[in-house]
Amino acid sequence: MPTGLRRYYGKGDLHFMTFSCYRRLPLLKSARARDVFVRELAKLRDELEFRLVGYVVMPEHVHLLVSEPEKGTPSALLQKLKRRVSWKLRKRGRSVQPRQMRLPFEEGTEPVRAFWQARFHDFNVYSEGKRIEKLNYMHENPLKRKLVRHPKEWPWSSWGFYAGAAKVLVQMDAGK
Repeated sequence: MPTGLRRYYGKGDLHFMTFSCYRRLPLLKSARARDVFVRELAKLRDELEFRLVGYVVMPEHVHLLVSEPEKGTPSALLQKLKRRVSWKLRKRGRSVQPRQMRLPFEEGTEPVRAFWQARFHDFNVYSEGKRIEKLNYMHENPLKRKLVRHPKEWPWSSWGFYAGAAKVLVQMDAGK
């Protein structure tokens, strides 16, 4: 583990986790890729029994605001989520050599050897103020990147749930 990287589990805090695609490539740039991610996140929430309080899926990174799972740790949750998403997205782009899978949307001539960066950032959210701060940060992400003009135009976030939208991709578990 790199120097200075600490994970604090078992305190009952929410966890604001950020993780990136390999080399920050836009491997989640398609609507289909983001839809796959959200479906797998919802399935894993039911399996591991954690509360999903917020999320945003960007083209090259993801933010999650979750409770600690009943089964395992936030680290184990992310490991399973990353593995499932990369497997589902890569299975369409398999080449003759399975160790050097090509993604259907990869850039350049060399195959992408990984889908995700190995590490992730985890911040314990210990107060209602921090929970609101992190939710606002996530929901503003697509605006700051100029992907949309209003959060309602980016369905791959929890904004719609908190705004009372009739249709959302995944239900949130609001509150701490």
